[in-house]
This record gives sequence, structure tokens and C-alpha cells, in this order.
Amino acid sequence: MAIAGLCTLLGVTTHSAAASTVYPLTVENCGVKVTFAKAPERAVGLGQGSAEIMLMLGLEDKMVGTAFWPNKPMPQLAEAYAKVKLLSIEFPTFESVLAQEPDFVAAALPSLMGPSSKVAKREDFEKLGIPAYLSPSACVADGVAKDKFGYGNRAQLWNMTALYHEIEELSQIFDVSDRGQALIEDLKKREAALRTEAPKDGKKLSYVFWFSSPSPAADAYLAGKNTPSGFIADVLGGTNAITSEADSPALGWESIIATNPDVIVVAQVDRNRWELDKAEAKIAFLKTDSGTRQMPAVKNNALVIMEGQAMNPTIQTIFGAERIAEQLKALGLRQ
Repeated sequence: MAIAGLCTLLGVTTHSAAASTVYPLTVENCGVKVTFAKAPERAVGLGQGSAEIMLMLGLEDKMVGTAFWPNKPMPQLAEAYAKVKLLSIEFPTFESVLAQEPDFVAAALPSLMGPSSKVAKREDFEKLGIPAYLSPSACVADGVAKDKFGYGNRAQLWNMTALYHEIEELSQIFDVSDRGQALIEDLKKREAALRTEAPKDGKKLSYVFWFSSPSPAADAYLAGKNTPSGFIADVLGGTNAITSEADSPALGWESIIATNPDVIVVAQVDRNRWELDKAEAKIAFLKTDSGTRQMPAVKNNALVIMEGQAMNPTIQTIFGAERIAEQLKALGLRQ
């Protein structure tokens, strides 16, 4: 995808051209220096978050594989996504990644490329001379400033800084910095537009973000206070009703009911792993369970749907906020 095509997709106007990348290029990623002799031509995106950034940058022709997609691609990326080989919706094997003969691997989560990864460690790729890159939002290396890009427990509210950093570095690695600048400009405009709107009557709404549950009887996996979901609540002028600093706290429904949120955001997860991955299954539970159906948010039908991927620190986060905003307007909860 040429830069003009990308800008048409995003609806933004380019300014002065960014400087071309000079190789060899060395970037410091999660405390590790990674060197690139040239722009990658056979990249693998491990995790929807990393892959969607590359697709947004128009790099589908430079990708030979991707894996771990909890959701379908965003509509504007469907055509590009179809051009890339899907290794697995879930965790791929290390062998299946290597079979694509990659010259670059970018991973969205530590579980895809970290010390306890289910796929491979960074050093496994390094030993084979394959440059590897972990999303700055997921840095877990010793000595990394976790208050800046942390993953796990979050002491501060997540923001788009780490995502912009990732977009900048990936666009530099692939020598498409113009596209990276256009994408960042578009995301900043989207966030600013949402912040200029306000909840109806000036009420500061509280939110619960429910990712999924293995079953109705099991605890629910929610979004913690300072996660990207907490950021979404803040962008929309509200608060996260969940005060845990854990990324994905699992709570029983008695505890969730006690938070008394104004709005419950139910995630649509397309992977089909758990009984309550689907948004409609979550809503059916909320409306029929003897405890949850008494919640004011349920009685008021203040139940909105968002892709589960938007709850991760990804490019989808701001689009998820936009989807919630539109539903709140339809419910009369937002101007």
C-alpha cells in the first residue's frame, strides 16, 4: 500500500516527508539492542496487536505469516489481512514460525515472545540470526521502566505513548516513516475528538470491562483500573469501576455487582475458546442471572459491545472507544 493509499484509508493529510531509514539500524527494544541490516521482507507478526500495526502501515506484502488473533481484523484491514498466511488463531508452534523463513519477528505479548513464552523466547530467534521485536507496551525485561511501558500490574494509567513509540519504530525498521507519522496523526485526532465530547448531563460514568469467562459459574476476567480499558473510560470522561492494578483481575460476580457500574462493556472475542467469549452470551447471562439482572446497568440496558482486542494495548483501543461512544449516544448517555 503506497503512502497516498494509506492516508486515504486514514483520512489524513501528509506533511513534510520523513527521512528515509539509514541501515544498519539499531533500536533498543525492551532493554535489548536489535540491529537491522536492511528493511525486512519476510516478517511474521505474532499477535494481532503487532500484525495490525504492520497492516495499517501497508506492509502486508512484506509479511509471510501471522498468528494469535482473538478477534477478526478491523474492517478496513480485512483485504490486507487476507493476503497474509494465518499460522494459527491461537498460539503457533516455533517450528511453524521458522517454516516461513522469516527475516523479522514482531510479537505483541510476552506469552508470544518472552521469558515464559508458549512459542519461543527472544534469544531463540537471536540464535538463528532473526531480529526479534517485542511490543513496548509488553516490555517485561529486567531494568525496563515498567511505569512507562509496563505489562502486568499497572501503577499508572496506560496511554498511547508506548503505542506511538511502537508505530514509530516499526515504520522506521521498514523504512516507511511517512506512513507511521500519518497513522500517529490520525490516532491523535481520534482521541482528541472523543475527549471534546462529554457524557450527557455532565455525569461521570463508571464502567466495567468484561473480557470473558470460562463458564457462567467461573470468575470473570475484567480489565484492571489502569489498563487500556481504563484509558478508554478516561477518554470518554468516565472512570473504571474496577480498582485493581492487575491487568486482568478475575473476580466473582458478587464483587462485580458491588462496584455498581453505570455501564458494562462486554467484549466480543472471536477465538471460540470459552463459553462466554461471545458478546451475546455475556449479555444473555447478565439479563438472566438472578444476581446480575438486578444491577442498574443491566436494568437500564446500559450494555455495550466492544472487540476484546481493544482491551489490549493496541491500535484497536481508540477504535474501541469510538464504538462505545456511538452506542452511548444511542442510549442517550452521551452527547
